[in-house]
Amino acid sequence: MLIFSPITIRSVNPQPLPYLSFSHSISLPLPLTSLPTPSKSPHFPSFHINCIDAAQPFDYESHLKNRYIQSTSLKIAIIGFGNFGQFLSKTFLRHHTVLAHSRTNYADLANHLGVSFYADPHDLFEQHPDVVLLSTSILSTETLLQKLPFQRLRRNTLFVDVLSVKEFPRNLFLKYLPPDFDILCTHPMFGPESGKTSWAGLPFVYDKVRIGDEESRIKRCDNFLDIFEKEGCRMVEMSCMEHDKYAAGSQFVTHTMGRVLEKFGLESSPINTKGYETLLNLVENTKGDSFDLYYGLFMYNQNALEQLERLDMAFESIKKDLFGRLHQVYRKQLFGDNNGEVEKKRSLAQQLLGNGSLTEPPLDNVRQDGS
Repeated sequence: MLIFSPITIRSVNPQPLPYLSFSHSISLPLPLTSLPTPSKSPHFPSFHINCIDAAQPFDYESHLKNRYIQSTSLKIAIIGFGNFGQFLSKTFLRHHTVLAHSRTNYADLANHLGVSFYADPHDLFEQHPDVVLLSTSILSTETLLQKLPFQRLRRNTLFVDVLSVKEFPRNLFLKYLPPDFDILCTHPMFGPESGKTSWAGLPFVYDKVRIGDEESRIKRCDNFLDIFEKEGCRMVEMSCMEHDKYAAGSQFVTHTMGRVLEKFGLESSPINTKGYETLLNLVENTKGDSFDLYYGLFMYNQNALEQLERLDMAFESIKKDLFGRLHQVYRKQLFGDNNGEVEKKRSLAQQLLGNGSLTEPPLDNVRQDGS
């Protein structure tokens, strides 16, 4: 759109001009006959052109970037917006839309983070999220799945869990979810404390239990896993059974030792060593987790009981080693130094054969030989 605005100027030079000059470096030739003569018009008209709808250069690179972001962006619904759910949402929000539902009303906190909170799961599922992520306690998972309104979701919705045990939620998903739903079992092996500064190098375990063959469903699963891969996580794909076997020997033992040391009353001192600082950090990391989580690690991992028994046996073995040496010290204090008596008995034992006879000849024989 061009807007012409006349400006009245006083003619200084009465010579006729062959051109009219326009702003924005535009010059248009006009016939000289159309120009008024200075003698007849003391005020010579001039025009400025303002371009309102001028075309801008097309930013093709930015356009492609926006299209890529839209194609990889997911709508993720988090069920269980507690400490861990909030922790994950802060990273999800960088490139994805996040919705949430929880028994506790976190509406104000969610709004502050930029998350849409729904008190009713029916309202949440009517938003048709691409991914439904369960971030609930292990103990409440089955009860929750029995109450969710799956009929309000799209038929091929991807369900993901982030529980610390894997075979248990896998079996629940296969039991309660409609057969068209995709299933991805995951375990981010870090939390708000260990991953508060960075996720780089931290292990993320996953098992693609059931992913449809359609390209869109495969891409959706990959886009979700890319969230953790782009944050620098060490991606580990393994079966749920393998995970629980390894987790019982690492995560459950770690939580057990942390809680034992917490009960012990481990405290910092002015002369902390590096090893002692490690133990203090262990207590700090584990005491932030609820006892329900620890109980779930024990109850719903069939390998946990074996590890607990092995810990108990190892502790008893160490006690026996300590008390065994202490017993020897007490004997010396009570009965004195019996080294001389012990040497006599050892010498006599060396003189005896297996049948109890002496290795040296009798004294009578010695006298006869010397006579």
